[in-house]
Amino acid sequence: MKIAFIGLGVMGFPMAGHLANANHEVVIYNRTAEKALLWANTYSGSTANSPKIASIECDIVFICVGNDDDLRSVVFGEDGALNGMKANSILVDHTTASADVARELSLACSQRSIGFIDAPVSGGQQGAENGQLTVMCGGEESTFQQAKPIIDCYAKQISLMGPAGSGQLTKMVNQICIAGLVQGLAEGLQFAENAGLDAHKVVEVISKGAAQSWQMDNRHDTMIKDEYEHGFAVDWMRKDLGICFDEARGNGSQLPVAALVDQFYAGVQSDGGGRWDTSSLKTKLKQT
Repeated sequence: MKIAFIGLGVMGFPMAGHLANANHEVVIYNRTAEKALLWANTYSGSTANSPKIASIECDIVFICVGNDDDLRSVVFGEDGALNGMKANSILVDHTTASADVARELSLACSQRSIGFIDAPVSGGQQGAENGQLTVMCGGEESTFQQAKPIIDCYAKQISLMGPAGSGQLTKMVNQICIAGLVQGLAEGLQFAENAGLDAHKVVEVISKGAAQSWQMDNRHDTMIKDEYEHGFAVDWMRKDLGICFDEARGNGSQLPVAALVDQFYAGVQSDGGGRWDTSSLKTKLKQT
């Protein structure tokens, strides 16, 4: 298929690469041209000077950018992707954004006879590089079935959760759960160290029981070593939690633990750790 991929961050770069490695014809656009050239020199594909040009005659257009405003900037306007897309093509948005903007894009696509799927992902940079992402989708069943075999190139799990916006709502649940898990892991590891235990041995034991989690399996070692220059940035987690809080105010949900953890993340940012991995919550415990 002819595919456009817009946005080559730590997630989009390898995701677009998996599509190229699956022998699809991939055209990429990135706001920073140097990153686009690096991708084109790494994989088989071509570059375009705008989202519109990248999207011309494509069967599917994938987007993976930073937030709602970034998303609108590459979709709408004279040089936006919608201006280049043909009827009966599909727009798949992998950005972690609001459910409102997903519904907005769905409506705009339907007015042009273009399918739309909001499809935020979980699994981080490691999952993107290894083709092991979990993809949470919102949209029409028929559109989802067309896009699914292509998304399979970098996913281990793809699920349609409901109409447009449902993928984003599911991602919010994901981030709410992760916030509590990481804080609990940080507190547990710091407690183990303060108690004079070998934290690695502690994890070896408790990870075989009810305390086991992805965060424990994949982040305990670097947390014990106080290494945080990797993974999913605190800045992005706070952005995601902000989306959760906005949605919660509208649907009547209470998020007291997430709100508390968000303030701990604000403290990490104040310490200069905005680009540290989310597991850096442990650094705040060392200061108390």
